[in-house]
Amino acid sequence: MPRLDDSTHQILQDAEQGIRRRTVDAWDSFSNFALRDNVLEVAVGLILAASFTACANALVTDIILPIISLLPFLVRNLDAKFAVLHHGPNYNASIANGYNTPQQALDDGAVVLAYGDFLDKIVRFMVVALALWIIALAYSRGSGDNIVKRQVKSGRMAERTAPLMDNKMSKK
Repeated sequence: MPRLDDSTHQILQDAEQGIRRRTVDAWDSFSNFALRDNVLEVAVGLILAASFTACANALVTDIILPIISLLPFLVRNLDAKFAVLHHGPNYNASIANGYNTPQQALDDGAVVLAYGDFLDKIVRFMVVALALWIIALAYSRGSGDNIVKRQVKSGRMAERTAPLMDNKMSKK
């Protein structure tokens, strides 16, 4: 078997050590990044948020939307409500809206206003926002840390502070 001369052998050993050192440095850098406390806290927070979202969606789908669907103008499932703005070639005039589902209308090339799906998403958003507000309020009262802050709604406050901000900016 042919043998490498000493200078080539030394070059290969140096290259191997350099690659090994860079690999170990890269792994150390990655592990320091991935295993930091706040990264793990964020991961746990995201997992809890996904579980909370699933619970909120179940509340909306299984409890709130059926109650809303009992309103006189919403006879069936809310997310199935739609209006056909322009029908397609297979439009059936004997059916309300001409189609059984919004997807059937879309597949036929109809222009559909899916207002039920939009209202469904709005209700889901409101329930999640309300639940988060209640959790934040309970945390604020329990810990004494006020994380729910009020915003100034009048325009007069902004008018009064604007000259002060202008004076501070002009002095700099």
